Formats: sequence, C-alpha cells, structure tokens
Amino acid sequence: MKKLMICAAVSLLMSSCGLYNKYERPDNVDTKGLIRDAVSDVDTLAVQDTASFGNLPWRSVFTDPQLVKLIEQGLAKNANLQNAALTVQMYEAMLKAAKLAFLPAIQFGTSSGMGSISTIYTDPSVTTKAYTLPISASWTIDLFGNILSQKRSTQMKLLGYKDYQMAVRAQVISGIANSYYTLLMLDRQLEIVTAMSQMSKETWEMMQLQYQLGRMRSTSVQSAEAAYLSTQTQMNDFKRQIRATENALSLLIGQAGQQIPRSTLEEQSLPSEFAVGVGVALLKNRPDVHNAEMNLAACFHDVQTARSQFYPNITIGVQGAFTNSNGTFNPGKWLLSLFGSLTQPIFARGALIANLKVSKLQYEQAFNNWQNAILSAGNEVSNALVNYNSYDANSKLEAQRIEVLTKNVEDTKALYKSSGSSYLEVLTAETQLLNARLTKVTDDFYKMQNVVSLYTALGGGGK
Repeated sequence: MKKLMICAAVSLLMSSCGLYNKYERPDNVDTKGLIRDAVSDVDTLAVQDTASFGNLPWRSVFTDPQLVKLIEQGLAKNANLQNAALTVQMYEAMLKAAKLAFLPAIQFGTSSGMGSISTIYTDPSVTTKAYTLPISASWTIDLFGNILSQKRSTQMKLLGYKDYQMAVRAQVISGIANSYYTLLMLDRQLEIVTAMSQMSKETWEMMQLQYQLGRMRSTSVQSAEAAYLSTQTQMNDFKRQIRATENALSLLIGQAGQQIPRSTLEEQSLPSEFAVGVGVALLKNRPDVHNAEMNLAACFHDVQTARSQFYPNITIGVQGAFTNSNGTFNPGKWLLSLFGSLTQPIFARGALIANLKVSKLQYEQAFNNWQNAILSAGNEVSNALVNYNSYDANSKLEAQRIEVLTKNVEDTKALYKSSGSSYLEVLTAETQLLNARLTKVTDDFYKMQNVVSLYTALGGGGK
C-alpha cells in the first residue's frame, strides 16, 4: 500500500508540473492581412487561393537550358550550401547522442599485479598473480523529463537547421537566376549602345563633311563627337559590368571566374500569372519562417529542461568484477553489487531560478523573432507583386515611347537634310531613343527579377 501511494503521488506530481508537454503552435501569432492586394489602392487582401506559385519546382519556373545547367552546378558545388548540409549532419549526430542518453552508461577496465603472500600454507618464495576485471553500469531514471526535453530541444534545432539548409538552397537558386538575368540585360544594353555608337559615328562623320563644305559650324561637329565618345564610354562600362557579373556568378556555382554561356533576353519565358496562396501557408512554405518556429519550439523545451532541474536526479546501477581474490584462489569468481542514488537540489546559489527565468525570456524572444519573420515574409510577397506589376506597366509604356522616338529620329533627320531642323534636334532625338531603349531593357530585367523574388518569397526554390 505504501508503494502504491508513493507511485500515485509521483504520477500526480508529474502530471501537475507538465514537464512532458510537447510544443504546440501558439494561438496568438498574427497571420491576418499578410499580403496586400497588388492592384487595389485600398488595404484589401490578395485573392485567397489555395494554390501557390512558390509550390512549383524550380525547373518549372526557370526553363532556360543554360540557366538550368548553372543552377544544377550551383546546387552541387556552392560552398555555403555544402556547409549548411554539414551543419545538418552535425546536429543529426547530436540528436543520436541525445537519444542514447536514455540507455545505461557502461564502463569496463582491467587491473593486475604480482606479489608473494606468506602464510603457514604457502611458500613465501612463490610469486602469485592477482587480476581484476571490473565492469559497471549506471542508468539515470528520467522521471521528470530532463533527458526527454533535451532530446526534443535537439530535435527542434535539427529541424531548424534543415530549414536553414533549404533557405540557403533557395538563396543559391535565386542568386544564380538573378545573376544570369543580369548578364542577359547587360548583353542587350551593350548591343543597343553599340548600335547607337555606330549611328553616332555616322552622324559625326556626316557633320564633319558638312563642316568642310562650309555648311555647318565647328560647335555642331564638336557636339556630335562628344555624343559618339559618350556611347563609347557606356560600352566600356557595360563590358566591365558583364565581366564583374560573370565572376560573381562563377563564385556562386563553385568555379573560377570565367565566361558564362547564356542565351538572350528575348528568349526568356517566365510565368506572368501568380497564385500567392493563403497567408498562413507562409508558416510552412518559407524555410526561414519555419526555422524561426523551430527555434521557438527548441526554446519551449529548454524551459521544460530548466524546470526539470528543480526535481530529484535518480540514478541506479550495478557494479561487478571478475577476480581471483588477490591471487590465492583460482579459478576466479564474480563479485556483484547494486547501488542507487537520489540527488535533490536544495540551494544552488540561485542558478536554477535564474536559468528558468532566462529560458522563459529566450522563449519570448524566439516568439517575437518568429512573428517578425512572418510579417517580413508577407512584406516581401507584397513588394514583389507590386514591383512586378509596376515594371510590367512601365515596360509597355516604354515600348510605346520607343515607337514614337524611332519615328521622331527618322523625321528629324529627314528635316535636317532639307534644312528644316538643326543638328541639336537630331542629337536630342537620338539620345532620347537610346535612353528609352536602355530603360525598356532595365524594366524587363526588373520584371524577371521580381518573378524570382516572388518565387523565393512564397517559399519556392527549396524543393
């Protein structure tokens, strides 16, 4: 009866202190209104569809064969991604150790010696050999969940680092894609400036001929030459940027800086309609958001561990040794003994109370970080949507502007030949056309960049 009462009291104590509770997602996390409508001027939510653009495999989003090869190489050789995988392996080893903490600790050793024993039955000149083969095993009984909570905390940290690995993977994919599209933009801009440079050179040569015939002032020729030199400067600048971008992309895919094989900007085909899914989906799709929640879960179990340290530590074990009892008896025999200990912390200079308080405060910090990660993810999705729509509209307007300016250059040159306009008007028209073409290419690039940003912001790239 006494034993039953003790067991009942222990069971009641364990159930009341809640040391075996598992982590559950808090109800007070704010997931409402995470994504603003990209078109409406009022703060209405985006369409609450259940699908998500971020759920697509990256090969379904980036279909350029050259880009696919680069991403595959980056996933195989990127140093940051390899280090993230090694970190996961380290925590997997730590989790195995945490699971083995439930098993007994076993130790084995040997000792031996030589000497003589003089008795009435033995010859003092005879040397005897003594040996002992001790073995011991001890087991900590986890009545109050100390080992269990530590194991669960390690599990949560392992899941968090797996999320970190997926986040790094998504960053590698988006970084390679953005660098690739930057190269395509720079190639197209260099092509435009090269063509404009040739046009400026022809205009300058024509102006020189007009000056030699006495039909034009020297200042007009100087202006034409300056316009030509300006295009040469732009060409050199674009070539420099291309080389720097190739080097940066080479580093991402784990190789020395070299020329990157690529297609053209006009050949790219990216999705133009996006389903963002419900806001709460970011809780599981975004690896960085899920990582923040796993950190919260680990802190929850750290609090459980800190609480369990207020309760007794119970250890039981067995010791044994195979010995010949100082060498006088053979063969040897086993000597066995059982032991147990119960340690109850009473006064630890306030360390246990401080540790519990710190663990609770760290849990609150982890919750704040998780909430902020959710809001940041919503902002990134909203910004990517509105940026894509904005640059798409600008690109269409620039296309119309290029048509107008192209006709303007043709008409201005025709008027100039018939003395109906000045060279300054020709130069201005050509400069405006050049800027419009460069701006159009930049807008198209930003559209593509925000497709990548939206895909990553919705949790894509980690698959």
